[in-house]
Amino acid sequence: MRKMYVLGTGFAMATKCFNTCFYLEAEDGSLFLTDAGGGNGILRQLEQTPFKWQDCHHMFVTHGHTDHVLGVIWVIRKVADLINKGKYEGQFHIYCHDVVKHMLLTMTEMTLKKKDFARVGQDILVHELQDGERVELPFAALTAFDILSTKAKQYGYQLMFPDGMNFCCLGDEPYNEHDRQYAEGADWLLAEAFCRYDDREVFKPYEKNHSTVKEASELAKELRIKHLVLYHTEDKHIATRKGDYSAEAGKYYHGPVFVPDDLDVIELG
Repeated sequence: MRKMYVLGTGFAMATKCFNTCFYLEAEDGSLFLTDAGGGNGILRQLEQTPFKWQDCHHMFVTHGHTDHVLGVIWVIRKVADLINKGKYEGQFHIYCHDVVKHMLLTMTEMTLKKKDFARVGQDILVHELQDGERVELPFAALTAFDILSTKAKQYGYQLMFPDGMNFCCLGDEPYNEHDRQYAEGADWLLAEAFCRYDDREVFKPYEKNHSTVKEASELAKELRIKHLVLYHTEDKHIATRKGDYSAEAGKYYHGPVFVPDDLDVIELG
C-alpha cells in the first residue's frame, strides 16, 4: 500500500501549522521526500511519523522560497551527520532546478560543519534537472516540469509507478497549460488552494499568484483527476478548514477531495 504522509499544509507565514511538505512511502518501503518547510521543524515533523532516514534516498525540492527550501538544509545536515556516524548507507539524491541547486550548495557550504559539507557532492548528490527531464527511481519514474511561475522558478513533478498510477504535484502556484501532459487524467493531483473562493477578498490569493479552492476544483474536473489533494493554505481557519474546503470543492468537482491536516496519512492504493 502506497501512502502519503503530510508533514505540513500551510503557506509561508503560517504559525498554526507547518509549511507545506510531505513524503511518500512506496510499496517496497522506499521513502520519497518533497520539500522540507522553512526550518528545523522538519525534524520534529518527521519524528512524529514512521519515517526512517535509512529508507529515504530521494528527495525533490520544488523551488527556493523560504518555506520550502530552508528545511532542506536541515535534512542535508541530518543525513550528513548520520553518514559520518556510520548510521546511513548509500547515497542521498536531491532533485531540483538550477536555481535551487545553487542555493543549496551555497547555503550548506556557508552553514554546515566542514565534515558535514564534505559529504555534499560525494554521498549527498544534488541533481539539476531540466524541464521535462525524466529520472528512473527505484520505485517510480520521475518527470520534472517547469510550472512557469511568475515569481520564482519552480518545478512540479509527475511520478509514474509501475502499475500505471500517476501522482502529480503542481507545486504551490496556479496551474499552467504547459503542464497538461503530466497532470491530465492523473490518479492523484496535489494543488494549492490558498483559501476558499468566498474568502478571496480577505486573503487576496490572486495578488499572491495563488488559487482558491474553487479554481483548484474546477481544474480537477477539467483534467479528469481521480483524487484531489488541496494544500498550501491560509491558517486562520484550521479548526474548520477540512470541512469548509471540502464543501466548496464539492460544488465544482465530484471526485474524492482530501484537505489534510499536518501529519495526516493518505492511502494512495
